[in-house]
Amino acid sequence: MACVLAASGCGAGFWSAESATEGATEGEGWTVLVYSIADTDLEPFLLGDLAELAEVESGEDLQIAALVDRAADYSDEEFLDVGDWVGAKYLSLGEGSAEELDDLGDVDTGDPAELAEFLERGIADHPAERYALVISDHGASWPGVGGDEGSGMSTLTLEELREGIADGLDAAGVEKLDLLGFDACLMATYETASTLAPVADRMIASQELEPGHGWDYGAFEVAADDPDVDVDTLGTAIIDGFAAQADEEGTGADITLSMIDLDRVPAIDAAVEEFSEVLSERAADVAPVVGRERAQVLSFGRDPDPSVDTHMADLGLLAAEIGEDAPGVAGEAEAVISALADAVTYQVTGPAAGGASGLSIYFPPTEDLLDTDYASVESAQAWGDFLGSYFDAGAAIPEESRPTFVDGDVAVSFDDYGLALEAAFDAAAEENVIWASIGYGEIGEDGSVTFYGEEQADVSEDGSGLVVGSYDLTTMTISDGIDTSYAYLTVTWGDDDAGVATIDVPLAYFEPGEEEYRDVTLTISFDPETGEVLNETYYSYTAAGTYGELTADPEGLIVPKLLVVSPDGIASWEPASDVGLYADLPDLEYDFVALPSGTALYAELLVEDFGGNTDSVAVEVTVP
Repeated sequence: MACVLAASGCGAGFWSAESATEGATEGEGWTVLVYSIADTDLEPFLLGDLAELAEVESGEDLQIAALVDRAADYSDEEFLDVGDWVGAKYLSLGEGSAEELDDLGDVDTGDPAELAEFLERGIADHPAERYALVISDHGASWPGVGGDEGSGMSTLTLEELREGIADGLDAAGVEKLDLLGFDACLMATYETASTLAPVADRMIASQELEPGHGWDYGAFEVAADDPDVDVDTLGTAIIDGFAAQADEEGTGADITLSMIDLDRVPAIDAAVEEFSEVLSERAADVAPVVGRERAQVLSFGRDPDPSVDTHMADLGLLAAEIGEDAPGVAGEAEAVISALADAVTYQVTGPAAGGASGLSIYFPPTEDLLDTDYASVESAQAWGDFLGSYFDAGAAIPEESRPTFVDGDVAVSFDDYGLALEAAFDAAAEENVIWASIGYGEIGEDGSVTFYGEEQADVSEDGSGLVVGSYDLTTMTISDGIDTSYAYLTVTWGDDDAGVATIDVPLAYFEPGEEEYRDVTLTISFDPETGEVLNETYYSYTAAGTYGELTADPEGLIVPKLLVVSPDGIASWEPASDVGLYADLPDLEYDFVALPSGTALYAELLVEDFGGNTDSVAVEVTVP
């Protein structure tokens, strides 16, 4: 007995000795195990999910168990028959009730041994023919999941997830999970699927940030209705239920959820490796095309502040665009697209994420934004090598081929739309340019510039180097009914057929009495034709580097973050110093107001090449 416990990390947890087993007793139907990392600000949302799951008609053919680790500060809600508690409990759920099987006390849900022990005991106590494991909390794509606040923001990396699941299954005598689900942000990535392919048959996860309501756990009722239901039917019900609930909650515009056949992921591994290798070999030739496609491709977990942005790009769309435009890589790109299409067996996307392929991949635009921990992701070694080659190609761009505006001349005009700027950069840099934008703001008394927004500008394709940017002379404001503050925004225009555009607004959230803030992104999806808002969600970035919908104390403060460029050219993202808004999120109102006539406005055109080299030209104008 002691040997079995030692193999699964007995010293890390509080599980009863009776949980050890030499192998799972054969059962029928499904067992659903939920690893609920609720010792975070998502606790209220996760308790709601568990209450949904408890309503499912469980029994011999559908058994449901959960490890629920609660926080001290976010909710004192009584959970069904168990009440309120702090720390972890091992529960059995179903028929509208919860039964406490064990009080585990203070546990570290970011310890893979804890996950292994839960999986081992859950299977031993609830033997079945098929097993599903759902991990719910904040997600972060390739860095992992979690952020256990009671354990120093401890998280589970991808390698730790694989270790914990594999050890738990091995101790339980089960070869693989039938279904592994992440009710968490951003976990539908190539890196996640590749790392976890050995431990499950199917994976369900989201490419995009997930709204706080998460999955509709009532979808598991299909397993109660038919104990012989296969994993694909159950997975489809989960995805359809998520989409239906998102529509009911008003969050459906930008959702994603996909089911991956992990048995088919080795084909993606081979294709991504070959694609990465050919891109690395041809980096000097293909880097400009790759950079342009990366700048335009559908991405997830966006934020105007690049230190908060996740830099996750849609893998299928990226491969398709590169394969179409980059010389000599079409075959390798098509292999990625084909393998990905075979592996993604079912998915749902909101209109703002239309065309999403089901898995994303890490691609920071410049080397200074690369997280060095990415080198430890075993499944991404070839892709990481390509990123290095891409960044090296950018660093090797000759000085004379970097963007430089000619003479600093800017043509300024006003029309019915607003302000238009035109300027030309040296055509020698045109091949390397990947992005152009117009930014706008105000000049402070000290000569610093506070920017209120940035929008994509147009670059001519006739060799003239002409850049044209337009601004409608409005700015975004957010108000709590007492105070009003300007806010910075970026706009992502979706596919013309989708009829959806997205605004991302960087914010700072201060807990009551706290001086340190948490980064927050307000994401607003709207109809660009009518201006109708389709959904809005506040997402927070935790100290653990993970993401989830913000749970705010109404007495806390929301402060817009603005891009400030000092007189000596140093740029920083700073909370607006003069106005804090009470964080009663449903009562916050935003508007787009015209700048008053006579406003002194600073506007600039900026061009950037794939190496991150930039040049800009600016004007100071008075709003007519």
